[in-house]
Amino acid sequence: MKLPQDAVLLRIFLGENDRTEHRPLYEAIVLKAREMHLAGATVLRGPMGFGHSSRLHTTKLERLSEDLPFLVEIVDDAARIEAFLPVLDELIVASKSSTLVTWESVKVLRYGRS
Repeated sequence: MKLPQDAVLLRIFLGENDRTEHRPLYEAIVLKAREMHLAGATVLRGPMGFGHSSRLHTTKLERLSEDLPFLVEIVDDAARIEAFLPVLDELIVASKSSTLVTWESVKVLRYGRS
């Protein structure tokens, strides 16, 4: 697969405990992106963060160390990301989670081994 130089970075900010269909939401998102043959997806776990509730989630305080922030990043061309958005929305609505989804235009400098 060759990615165009102009691409999109889709970022989904969610919590470790967010679930849909008996699996972690981040896992469902990545598996659906793979099923739809998107160029790539990565899940990153954050040691600290807060969202719309302003509740701090951190590994430093034992009582608050649950539901750490997770970030899913997906890169592909704009048309393929656009086609993925309704599927992503269904997953998020089904999870009843509080998420933030951002779209950024990016330049792909290298993809794959070639």
